[in-house]
Amino acid sequence: MSRSERSPLLLAGLLAVAGAAHFASPRRFDEIVPRGLPGTPRAWTYASGAAELALAAGIALPRTRPAAAQAAAAFFVGVFPANIKMAVDWRHRPTPQKAAAYGRLPLQLPLVLWARGVARNARDAA
Repeated sequence: MSRSERSPLLLAGLLAVAGAAHFASPRRFDEIVPRGLPGTPRAWTYASGAAELALAAGIALPRTRPAAAQAAAAFFVGVFPANIKMAVDWRHRPTPQKAAAYGRLPLQLPLVLWARGVARNARDAA
């Protein structure tokens, strides 16, 4: 299996694991939901997890891959405020935790670019 064939499956796997984690351990995700959002943090945690699972399924299927991968890119942009909130909230924690929180911030750009590349490759292959 080539790298271009593995890439969508790896992205789908990453989203599936992240989505499942929202349901397996929701409290840690509740803590990073920005306070200004309407509703409860738990509702946002579950909605985000469900969205990640749906995106994973869409990316795994070649027919829906282009649209799902483009939606995943938008999703990664959309959850960036939660990552910023986490970094701000964790700025006084021990160095390893603080490093993890700040380390997540620059990772969003490669995730967005990865999802866009999967979408582009899927459109080109169709």
